Amino acid sequence: MAKILAFAGSNSSQSINFQLVKYTLSLLGNQETRLLNMSNYPFPMFSEDLERLQGYSNSLMELREDIRKVDGIVLSVNEHNRNPSAYFKNLIDWLSRLDRKFLSNKKVLLMATSNSKGGGSRALEITKNLLPGFGAEVVATFSLPVFKDNFAEGKGIVDNSMKEEHARAVTAFLEQL
Repeated sequence: MAKILAFAGSNSSQSINFQLVKYTLSLLGNQETRLLNMSNYPFPMFSEDLERLQGYSNSLMELREDIRKVDGIVLSVNEHNRNPSAYFKNLIDWLSRLDRKFLSNKKVLLMATSNSKGGGSRALEITKNLLPGFGAEVVATFSLPVFKDNFAEGKGIVDNSMKEEHARAVTAFLEQL
């Protein structure tokens, strides 16, 4: 049984990426999973001055430890202006200051969704290229376009071809753990 940490790269209490992560966890069978709601993890904007004056928050150090303890990560990134959100980039900045290779030997199922036809694919691609620099191995990706039309509360992904594509990504991820 693998240990899996799951979260969205969004700090919004209404995050559709968080909904996609929760749905994905429901498909992982008997894996040991932990779901984090990042709206409960406020981090100040990174600056070297703040780092020098205040150091690292307990919640940041706890998150790093949570990451260290798992075999894999399920992550769905949100997109703001064709990039990962400032919140997610800020989170990466803080974690990398604690440990440059904070994702070392972690298998990642990387996803994105949005209400646009692009489905957060630009943020997904940027993040896919970013995470290996911190030690991660992105083993599968999935993008869900037009979330409001293709996802239903209590049902998950409603379009059959997208549901199958998502299932293939989940299977590929689990096979790598």
